[in-house]
Amino acid sequence: MGISDVIPVPVAVDEELEKWTIWGRPLTDVWFTTTEKIHEIIDMGPIKNVLNWGRKNSLWFLMQPMGCCGVEMLVFGCPHYDCDRFGIFPRATPRQVDVMIISGYITRKYLPAIKDLWEEMPEPKWVMAIGECAISGGPFYDSYNIINNTDRFFPIDVYVPGCPPRPEKFIEGFRALQEKIKQRKDKRGY
Repeated sequence: MGISDVIPVPVAVDEELEKWTIWGRPLTDVWFTTTEKIHEIIDMGPIKNVLNWGRKNSLWFLMQPMGCCGVEMLVFGCPHYDCDRFGIFPRATPRQVDVMIISGYITRKYLPAIKDLWEEMPEPKWVMAIGECAISGGPFYDSYNIINNTDRFFPIDVYVPGCPPRPEKFIEGFRALQEKIKQRKDKRGY
């Protein structure tokens, strides 16, 4: 049976297809549709839950350790804490990551570079601010060259306080981010 046998659809089949529905919408709307309608269907149905399950269980974070929080981030990726068991993997390129970790201080000179890294990340993407320097400036609060509030430049999803926070706090922060992804309560609605 070739394509030419399938292409001419009998009228009886057309009438039968009009009776079928997917999530309350006619099958013909779904079958012959545009990209916008496909995204509406994904948002309505349980496939969104499946996608979010996959996203939450395979978070890849960008390795860019800064300051003393960066040392704790490196320890978090080592075998003792084993972030791999949670589906959290460090990566060195922004083109392959889901999560940007801002750990430690950001200088005014480094801010354009970190913004470029953020823009190179594919959607969906999330940001975690880890440590007092990333959240509020920490001990460098009055310094002229340290960025005090990173939430003015990045849509922070999870804050992990501490100076520097222990690797267990990194795990706790990622678990909070996974819960936000699961509940679809992150800043961009993924």
